Amino acid sequence: MPAKLEFQKRIAADLMKCGVSRVRFDLERLDEVAEAITREDVRKLIEDGVIYKVHEKGVSRVRAREREEKGRGRGSGSRKGEKYSIVTRKERWILKVRAQKKKLKELRDKRLIERSTYRKIYGMVKAGAFKSVRDMLTYLESNKLIRRTIL
Repeated sequence: MPAKLEFQKRIAADLMKCGVSRVRFDLERLDEVAEAITREDVRKLIEDGVIYKVHEKGVSRVRAREREEKGRGRGSGSRKGEKYSIVTRKERWILKVRAQKKKLKELRDKRLIERSTYRKIYGMVKAGAFKSVRDMLTYLESNKLIRRTIL
């Protein structure tokens, strides 16, 4: 490729939002490309189809989809990656805390716990004091903070 077209290639890559290696010129109209010296000239050539970009190569999911259709490849034995790569620690924490807060609000709205108790337990939930909703309810029962038994 002639050195004088490097500028046009770089500008075209910028305009088409892709890498320089993906920019192609119509070989029969290279003289037009060489004459393009402004971004506007290059933009017009892109619109005319003289300058175009090659499709990006990707990894085909066809074989993976075929395996999934047959019901294979998703068990714990086929998983590569760390313990928390499917559901991260943070996501697990979010799910746990949201469930506890939801249950706590339910208890407050049904007037099974007082507002002051709600605030205290809410803070404990935020601090990670309970392993689960069941653990939280057990705590409320054992400390007699709940009006009637739920368990």
